[in-house]
Amino acid sequence: MGISEHIFEGQPADMPEPMPRRTALYRPGPGPAVVRHLGGYAPFMEFSTAQGVRPEELASDPERLIGFLRTFGSGIASDSTLQAAAAIFAGNTIAALRPDAQWNAYEGAAPSVGNRDRQYEVSRLLEGLRGADDDAVRGLIAALLDWARDDPDEPPARPPVPVSLAAGQPRYVRPDLPVTTYYSSDGTPIPYGRHWGADGPDQDTYSVDSHPERFAGLHTVARALIEHLTAVYDVDAQDDPAHAGELLMQGPSVLQAVKIIPRDPDAASLTFVFTGYPGVMVHAGVLHDFPFPVCGCDACDETVETTADRLERLVLTVAAGGYSERYPVGRRRWSEYALTAWDGSGSESGRGEPGPAAKDRLRDAEVRLREVAGGWSPWPLRDGGATRPM
Repeated sequence: MGISEHIFEGQPADMPEPMPRRTALYRPGPGPAVVRHLGGYAPFMEFSTAQGVRPEELASDPERLIGFLRTFGSGIASDSTLQAAAAIFAGNTIAALRPDAQWNAYEGAAPSVGNRDRQYEVSRLLEGLRGADDDAVRGLIAALLDWARDDPDEPPARPPVPVSLAAGQPRYVRPDLPVTTYYSSDGTPIPYGRHWGADGPDQDTYSVDSHPERFAGLHTVARALIEHLTAVYDVDAQDDPAHAGELLMQGPSVLQAVKIIPRDPDAASLTFVFTGYPGVMVHAGVLHDFPFPVCGCDACDETVETTADRLERLVLTVAAGGYSERYPVGRRRWSEYALTAWDGSGSESGRGEPGPAAKDRLRDAEVRLREVAGGWSPWPLRDGGATRPM
C-alpha cells in the first residue's frame, strides 16, 4: 500500500481545469473548483522520510522546507517524478499559509499557487532555489512569512452590469484577417494556439518571439472597432499621437494613438495606441492599460484570433457600461478594475499597485472614480436611442 497523502487540510484533489493564459474571461457557470490541497506528492513524502525528516515537519514550517529543498535540490531535480511531487508539496505548504490561497492552472503555463494578490509558480521556485544565494533565500522566506501574516484586504467591488444592445443597434463585425502559415528555423510549420501539449512549453521558449508579425491584424481589428464606436455611439474621436502619453505602462514604438471620448461625463473613455511591435495597447478609464497581445513569446502561444477576441470583448464591454475601476483600495492603496462581458460570456477583474503615475494623476483619479463609484456608465448612442439593462 502506498503512502497516504494526509498531512494537508482536506482530501487531496486534482488540479483545476486550466483557464485561458493571462486572462480571466471565463465561460458562464460556477467556475473552476477551488483546490487548496493538491494530490500527487507521496514520492516527496517518501524521500523526506528516507532522509530522516518527517514530512509533517516540513509542511508546517516553510523555512525548514526551503532549507530542505536547497540541501537536496540536485537529487530531487535528477528524478522528474520526485521533482513534480516536491513542487506539489511546496505548493500545498504555501496554500496552507493563508485561507484565501489556492492552486491555479492556466493554459500553456506551469501551475501556480497563491491568492489574488500574489502567485508562486512552484516549479520555477524550486528551480531558482538551487542557484539562489543566502540573501535571496532569506528574502523569499521573509516574503512568504509576511504574506502569511497579512490580513486579507477588503473584498472586490460588486461586478458592473452592462446594458444589452438596443433594438436596431448595429452589431460589430470583425474584418477578415489573413491566414498565414509560420515556420520554425528548421522549416516546420508552427501551430500557434495549439503549440504545446499537456506538459506545457519548453522553458527556453519564454525568451523566444519567433513571429511577432502574426499580430499585425490587430491594427485592422482596432481600426474596425474605432469605426464601429464612432458610427454607433455619441463620441468624440481624436487622432493624435500625444494621447499615447495616457498609458501608464511603457510599450513598443507608437505608430498612432486614437482617443474615443463618449459625450457622457460618467462614461469611460478608450485610447487605442497602435504599436510597432505590431500590437495594440488600450487605456480604459483613468488608471488601467490593457496590452494586446499580453505576450508574444513562443511559450505563451497567443494567436491574432484569440488576442482579437480579448480586444473586442474589452472595447465592447466598456462601451456597454460593463467596466468599473476603484482607487485607492485598502491599506495598500491598490487600483482595481472589473469587467462583466457585454455578451454575458464571463467576467474579469484585476487588482494591484497602480502603474507608474505622478501623484497629481493618482489624486485626480481618486477624485474621478469617487464620482463613478458604481461603475462607468454605458456610452450614449448616436441617435439618442435608449439602452436596456441586461
